[in-house]
Amino acid sequence: MTPDDMVLTPKGLRFQGQTYPCTIGKSGITSRKKEGDGATPSGVHRIVGMLYRPDRMPRPADWAKPIGPLDLWSDDPGDADYNMMVRAPYPHSHERLRRADPLYDLVILTDWNWPYAVKGRGSAIFIHQYRRPGFPTEGCIALSRSHLRQIAPMIKHRTRLIIA
Repeated sequence: MTPDDMVLTPKGLRFQGQTYPCTIGKSGITSRKKEGDGATPSGVHRIVGMLYRPDRMPRPADWAKPIGPLDLWSDDPGDADYNMMVRAPYPHSHERLRRADPLYDLVILTDWNWPYAVKGRGSAIFIHQYRRPGFPTEGCIALSRSHLRQIAPMIKHRTRLIIA
C-alpha cells in the first residue's frame, strides 16, 4: 500500500493521510460478487476514470470527462456492452449517469469487472456521492459531496481502491 491508495477501513475510506466516512453495499463486502447482489467486491481495484456533471460543478481534475444527457452504463449481462458506458437510445438494461438527484454528479470509476467483463459478475463499482450518511449503496463506495470533491483532484494514475 502507498499513500496514493484509497483503503476501505472499518472507520471509513483512508486516503492521503485522512479518513473519510463512507458507505458500502447494502449486503456488505464479498469475494463472490454477482450482478444485483448489493455487495461491494473485495480486492484491489485500479481507478480508471472520473466523470462529472459540468452543469453542476467545475471539472474536478484535468482528466475528468463530462457526463452528457445521453450517457448510460450498461448493466445487462446478456449484452455485448455489459459493464461499459453506452449512449441512449440503448435497448438493454442500463443505469442513467445523468441523474435528477446528485448521486452521480461526480463519479470515480474502478476497474471492477472491466474492461473485459465476465457476464453476471457485476457491473461497475463507482465511488460516488451518498444519499445521506449511513445509507448503503447497491455495491459502490459512497461519500459526502464535499469529501468526494476534496478527494477527486488528489487521485493519481497509480491510485487504487483497496477493499479487504
